[in-house]
Amino acid sequence: MGEYYNYIKSLHLIFVITWFAGLFYIPRLFIYHIEAQEKPNPAREIISDQLKLMTRRLWFIITWPSAVLATLFAVWLLILIPGWLEQPWMHVKLLFVVLLIGYHLKTHQIFGQLQRNEIKYTSNFMRIWNEGATLVLFAVTFLVVFKSAFNWVFGVVGLLVLGLLLMLGIKVYKRIRNKNPEA
Repeated sequence: MGEYYNYIKSLHLIFVITWFAGLFYIPRLFIYHIEAQEKPNPAREIISDQLKLMTRRLWFIITWPSAVLATLFAVWLLILIPGWLEQPWMHVKLLFVVLLIGYHLKTHQIFGQLQRNEIKYTSNFMRIWNEGATLVLFAVTFLVVFKSAFNWVFGVVGLLVLGLLLMLGIKVYKRIRNKNPEA
């Protein structure tokens, strides 16, 4: 495997974790930005400007660099162990990685719109959008740990159940929030 394998794997994992941290947090900032538009000025403008700054820093200082470095270290690992590319679990994992990159790019598009104060999505949509990265994280983690694409059908069913539970949680939170706006 090479003497540097554990260092490369560790760096890959660190940057995957920081990438996901950014992907988990930025939709929450999007939600705050969208909801700030309902406030009267000058609060709306002050909050929006602060959220734009926070999202810019998160996106360009943490999330994008982490995505690039996680990908570079992943490619390095595949160069060190090309046999992984022959394993079915890796094919499924790479499919989820492609989905994650698509999710990242769409999130970048939403980021750009909000930086221009173009509000095209509701805060409810963003709450649901926020769970996309969670579903990919679950799928990839189980694939890597169990290294089994054979059980991917059970995994997909599990992801659908998790998705439904997350949607239910969002609906319950919305009801609680509507009854108590401070929640």
